[in-house]
Amino acid sequence: MRDNIAIDGPAGAGKSTVARQLAKRLGYLYIDTGAMYRALTWKALKEGTKVTDEAALVDLARNTSLEFKEVAPGEVSVYCDGEDVTRLIRSPEVSRHVSTVAAWPRVREEMVKLQRDLAARRKVVMDGRDIGTHVLPEANHKFFLTASLEERARRRWQELIAQGNKFSLEEIKREIEERDRRDSQRIVAPLRPAPDAVIIDTSNLTPEEVTEHILKTIRKNC
Repeated sequence: MRDNIAIDGPAGAGKSTVARQLAKRLGYLYIDTGAMYRALTWKALKEGTKVTDEAALVDLARNTSLEFKEVAPGEVSVYCDGEDVTRLIRSPEVSRHVSTVAAWPRVREEMVKLQRDLAARRKVVMDGRDIGTHVLPEANHKFFLTASLEERARRRWQELIAQGNKFSLEEIKREIEERDRRDSQRIVAPLRPAPDAVIIDTSNLTPEEVTEHILKTIRKNC
């Protein structure tokens, strides 16, 4: 799994967009690990499972089928128990609760097993918050994307507005700030750059510019 690419960073840093572009350019499978936690959160909310009940969430994870189906190069759909939930898992309600679900150690154990299994089958570009530090620490290529809180909030706000949701920029900013706090302070696999990760501030860069920078770095190190 050493040829896999690990991309970490906080919400709104551009991980998903860049990871998709890289996967398309390189012919790798794109794995959004955040989508896995979102899918589990979506199912928990749907079925009334408390996000504060670790044991119940672990049981739910063990009885949930999560799949990534490649619909085009660099583009995947997320399926939960056979249902396409790609758009459903991006709802504000799921966003509010996903960090709580992802913070449970035993839930992460179940998810990491699946993530490593996916990475063992074929070359992947995997993004998340602990890929380079915990999920794929042996990956040769590790990157950590970041950006200012203001820029990350603006990006997320524009995304939600485009989907027809009505939230103020300040609401989104507070939500992301709180999520940053939870992700960076959790006991198991907290959000932080791997010691050997290349850190890229995307605040003033387009996704295409970030992708090119990563590709040049990979080619230079090969």
